Amino acid sequence: MSTPEFLDLPPGVRRTDLRLSYGPVAALRAMPTSGGTELDPAVLVHGFTGSKEDFIALLQSLAQAGREVVAIDLPGTFRSPGPETLTPPPGVELPDYRLSSLGGVVAEVMDQVGDGGPVHLVGHSFGGLVSREAALADQSPLASLTLMCSGPGPLSGPGADRARNLIAALSMDPTAERLRELWDERFEIEARSRSVKPQVVDFLRERLLNTSALALIRMAEDLLGATDRVDELAGVDVPKLVLYGENDDAWPLAEQDGMAERLNAKRLVIPGAGHSPNVEAPETTSSALTSFWNETESVGRR
Repeated sequence: MSTPEFLDLPPGVRRTDLRLSYGPVAALRAMPTSGGTELDPAVLVHGFTGSKEDFIALLQSLAQAGREVVAIDLPGTFRSPGPETLTPPPGVELPDYRLSSLGGVVAEVMDQVGDGGPVHLVGHSFGGLVSREAALADQSPLASLTLMCSGPGPLSGPGADRARNLIAALSMDPTAERLRELWDERFEIEARSRSVKPQVVDFLRERLLNTSALALIRMAEDLLGATDRVDELAGVDVPKLVLYGENDDAWPLAEQDGMAERLNAKRLVIPGAGHSPNVEAPETTSSALTSFWNETESVGRR
């Protein structure tokens, strides 16, 4: 559960909806407060139980470099409606909550944000698996791909245990009422251990209760059963970055290092951070992303 330190939107950041072929996706859109957006834009994809707000601390500084930056809620998460609540236009297929389908949604977001041009894509944790699918979908040109605290295949360890427990708790009753019970039974205690700020705890409750229970089940299932597609991804000819906190406790660090090697990707470790360097070390993370993006664009212009 990524936990933002603050919720007020910085200057240059606004809440918006992206109108995709099947329906809306909620987003935070950041623009430079001065100067233009001459650099390639970026799209940020959150992890399991997260949302676009996980990137609030990054958005202003990333945009100030001279680019548009968009963080989204995946379908069925927080402010993005899930397919069970939508009626698509004739001939348009609704996405489901599986990785390949979510990757298609992200590819469509990239196409809209980049207006058909190259886009930097960042996926955090489960969002890294989704971003991998978007890169493999080959529907929108990539400027670069960053996998942040993500792995090559199934999640293991304590994170996998939590995913299995959530599936067990929701599978017999995947409803908003059951999510409310789970908040009272277990998630409120965890939220209060993560933040002493009442407004942040209230936000975590609101985010959980406005997320589809079915989405949580399907995403947890795919976290536990993800196929290793790193060799396929290595064939996508774009600059790649594997970035994680030095204390990341999700995918083993050796697995992330091995993934970087197999991808021939640059590897960066964020000191003092764990599984959410976007929250725990935003200035270092923003600087690392901006440097990587600028480097790839400089190489591309040669």
